[in-house]
Amino acid sequence: MTAPTPRRWWFWIGFAMVTLLIAGGVSYFASSSPDGLDSATLQGCEVIETPAGEELRGECIAQHADEHSLAASPLADYAIGGQDGTGGLAGIVGVVVTVVVAGGAFWLIARSRTKPTSPTRD
Repeated sequence: MTAPTPRRWWFWIGFAMVTLLIAGGVSYFASSSPDGLDSATLQGCEVIETPAGEELRGECIAQHADEHSLAASPLADYAIGGQDGTGGLAGIVGVVVTVVVAGGAFWLIARSRTKPTSPTRD
């Protein structure tokens, strides 16, 4: 295998910069309003803020919903630790984690394909 040319390195550096810029920028401007599924499940209910948190009044599907098992995960609700204003950082972390996992998987696949096979005896 030959070493990558400097031009190829500049391509990957540029690709990484654009990817991180898009992930951070677009994620930062993402809406915190409910998506279509959330708003559909809230039809017929009114959300009331109470000292204990949000309470639903009325009849809607959302009253029967349970908290997701990953709701307390570090990147839940497109934020870091559930803090407002961290959507851009969460997008960058998500991209980095995805690239590392996918890159590792591709590296392992490529490595397994280049291993010489030893002849077997029957």
